[in-house]
Amino acid sequence: MAKCGRQPVLDQIKRREILAILSVGCSRRAAARYVGCAPSTIQNTADRDRDFAEALGHAESQAELSSMKHIAAAAREPQYWRAAAWMLERTRPQQYASRRPDVFTREQVARLMVRFAQIVAEEVTVSRDRKKVIKRLDRLAAALGCPLLPEGEDDEPDH
Repeated sequence: MAKCGRQPVLDQIKRREILAILSVGCSRRAAARYVGCAPSTIQNTADRDRDFAEALGHAESQAELSSMKHIAAAAREPQYWRAAAWMLERTRPQQYASRRPDVFTREQVARLMVRFAQIVAEEVTVSRDRKKVIKRLDRLAAALGCPLLPEGEDDEPDH
């Protein structure tokens, strides 16, 4: 008896084409356009087929590793120092990425928040009010990724 149901949109040929396209560094969108499907079709197929999902991850990693190998090889040559700079900027942006002068780092924001909390702690004399303000500042700082108070601590920071 013949099997009923819809044929998969991505047959084995299209899947191999997608993997080949991804392995050279193209996007899933480009691969989808090439095989004539929506990018979501690739993801939906991967969600249903663990082997295809693993192959997608491998193809994308292969492209990334290949590119990084070329950049690393170029970076070893003194005349291609920009390749080394590019690699540092992308892999360690906190230390090496260039920033506009009016942009603060997370560390600068954290120091500013701590100093502001110290000023509040020194200037707000009513303990209840001081604690409320410090807690609000801590929530704001935590939302920025730099909490003022250790987790679970309700008191204002030392000053």
